[in-house]
Amino acid sequence: MSKAKQKTTAPQRRSFRTRNKIRRVNIDQNAVRDVRPRLSVFRSGKQMYAQVIDDVKGVTIASASTMEPELKEKLKSGANKDAAMEVGKLVAARAKKAGVSKVVYDRGRYLYHGRVKALAEGARDGGLEF
Repeated sequence: MSKAKQKTTAPQRRSFRTRNKIRRVNIDQNAVRDVRPRLSVFRSGKQMYAQVIDDVKGVTIASASTMEPELKEKLKSGANKDAAMEVGKLVAARAKKAGVSKVVYDRGRYLYHGRVKALAEGARDGGLEF
């Protein structure tokens, strides 16, 4: 019996497309250079999450979300641009503390607009370069 192929959904295809572009930019076959970790974003209806991931080692270097107590008491809601900006600043501070200053921004399946854009701006304000 042959295995049936699973159909990928539209959000999965968008996510794969974005990550493949990041890999092509990040891993240059002709030159030996530093591979940057990626700043991955997840946006749910009520919260924002961000991680700085080292794909070579397969480990998370830094992470932040609106679920954390220090942000929860400061924010009115976890689902607005202000919250996304604070998450971006927090993940940037933690990444800088871990010794990471340059990353590749992985927006995943989301358009670079609204909360996803606000998180990127917050990370830039926090000192990350991308």
